[in-house]
Amino acid sequence: MRRKISVVIPSFNEEGNIEVLATKLVEVLKKVNYDYEVIFVDDGSSDGTLNSLKTLNGLDENLYYLELSRNFGHQNALKAGYDYADGDAVISMDSDMQHPPDMIPQFLEKWEAGYDVVYTCREYQDEATFFKTKSSDLFYSVINSLSDTKLERGTADFRLIDRKVANVLSSLTEDGLFIRGLIKWLGFKQYGIHYQCDARFSGKSKYNLKKMLRFAVQGITAFSVKPLNMAIGIGGFFAACSLLYIPYILISYFDGEAVLGWSSILATIVFFGGVQLMVMGIIGLYLGKLFMQSKQRPNYIIRSTNLQRITHDNTKLRY
Repeated sequence: MRRKISVVIPSFNEEGNIEVLATKLVEVLKKVNYDYEVIFVDDGSSDGTLNSLKTLNGLDENLYYLELSRNFGHQNALKAGYDYADGDAVISMDSDMQHPPDMIPQFLEKWEAGYDVVYTCREYQDEATFFKTKSSDLFYSVINSLSDTKLERGTADFRLIDRKVANVLSSLTEDGLFIRGLIKWLGFKQYGIHYQCDARFSGKSKYNLKKMLRFAVQGITAFSVKPLNMAIGIGGFFAACSLLYIPYILISYFDGEAVLGWSSILATIVFFGGVQLMVMGIIGLYLGKLFMQSKQRPNYIIRSTNLQRITHDNTKLRY
């Protein structure tokens, strides 16, 4: 009996890319000696993405879709795909054609060689914008300096994971997913492949600076308490600095000089007030994560699908 490969693809407003990607994937997957399925996850798209996904089964009977009830975010949509894929290996990729389907045979070769995780490190082409390359470098620099889990520069959600890794990942129910960090944290036998990122086929990137910063904060707070330690250090440093006022106060008092400088006092109060708010904000981030986790809400909700192994209550049938 041939082993099975699952490909999961989160999709948000990618109407112009769906058919092109599906055609290319089928072409590649028919050449490998495996059974296969491709699961597109519609993450609450507002364009014609879902309509495009519903027609794919006519192109190939192994193409499926999951429609989420709203936009839950890329990482949650990716986890939905992992949860409902049943292949012996699961490959994840984006739907914008920047992850080359032609690399799938390389993944399978390393998987057959005994690796449980085959991940990719993206290298931008020469025409990539200065902002894109520098912001990517900054993202990984910040993550690696503040997080306990180290990621290689350019690590992407374009990877293969073995069934045993997928089972462990599916069992995790934490809020604020940072899957590329989770994959690294899980361990297992991993192998990295560097690749040239293709140009987006259609549409525009959904990741602006604001979303990248939010993603970085999510990754840092998911794998490290270093920001809390930094908050303690900042508070201790300025508390120590404030002791320098004592000699000044004593000298001024015994010399009979009037203590002047309302502006300096006000500036000091505003400065330390800002530091306190920053420290409280860091603490609040972690308390907020605890609050959201305590609710134990699902990472996603499925509205509709053509996967026959899913029951009416959105649970996966066990064979």
